[in-house]
Amino acid sequence: MKNLLKKFEIKRLIVAALATLACVGMWGCGDDVSMHWSEERSLGKVVGFVDDSLVIVNTSRYWHEEVEPTFGLSYDRSGYAHPGLSLYNYRVQLDGPVWSDSLDNSRDDDFNYIRGQLSDSVIWGGDPKSEVSFWKIGEKPHKMKIKKLFDGCSIEVHYTTQLRPWLDGKILVMGERRTPPDVKGFDLDSLGDEYCQYGVLDTIQKTMTYKRLDGDLKWIKQCDDVRAWSDDVYCLALKGNPMNLYLMRNAVCLDSLLQGEPYGWTYYTKVGFAGDMLNLGNNVCRIVNDDFLCIGVSIRSALEFSNEDGNSVTY
Repeated sequence: MKNLLKKFEIKRLIVAALATLACVGMWGCGDDVSMHWSEERSLGKVVGFVDDSLVIVNTSRYWHEEVEPTFGLSYDRSGYAHPGLSLYNYRVQLDGPVWSDSLDNSRDDDFNYIRGQLSDSVIWGGDPKSEVSFWKIGEKPHKMKIKKLFDGCSIEVHYTTQLRPWLDGKILVMGERRTPPDVKGFDLDSLGDEYCQYGVLDTIQKTMTYKRLDGDLKWIKQCDDVRAWSDDVYCLALKGNPMNLYLMRNAVCLDSLLQGEPYGWTYYTKVGFAGDMLNLGNNVCRIVNDDFLCIGVSIRSALEFSNEDGNSVTY
């Protein structure tokens, strides 16, 4: 009888141990989890510009989770989720946004819906090498799977930093345009022809075709940013010593902004197209009659602007 009881007790302990292991394997079976979401949405950074008064800002919600596991030590984790877009007036101080929208996707959804501006009302996200999204103001993001193709080269652009409107209704895909002189990196011009220099995204065919800059497009190698309007290719190029900013169309110089107040151009200055506007080293400008027209508004810091009257507009 004693041996029978001992066998029964051993069997009971084994069953209990297996249940414990199964519980651990299911990641905290019976854990006490406390989840908290912030009431207010956090403002991120300027994503782009709609026009000469409205700026696009990304937003998100902060979350914090406290876990008291059945086994082991307690821990917590936190992060940002539920990405959103808001429109703010950057010339006139208002109490808040003039429009906002956000996603209620899972906090574990690591797809980056907000990477940059494509046009005046569209924000792009994801990775055009595999899956890309387009978020139009007033709508929800649209995602699509992309197939990679190669035309005249075999090694793709290393990573994507910008998407711009391109010829024939397609989208130009490019990486970082310049490597700082004190940073060693790939110089695509000095490498072999197998290295691609840009890509063309076709959202109808859902293909991304990598190419070399040749023929009529060789001239855009000098550009910091490029886009197409109708059948014309426009370029922003910082060059010279002292460094000046040039506006070009189809390889012909249209206008320039010279080094000096208020434009302290350097090799590290970021200039680019922002929808139909221009972000020129934090000076907000546009193109009118093929000339630069800066509207007297500058970005002082994240979500802080100085308008043409010298007043601060802050959110």
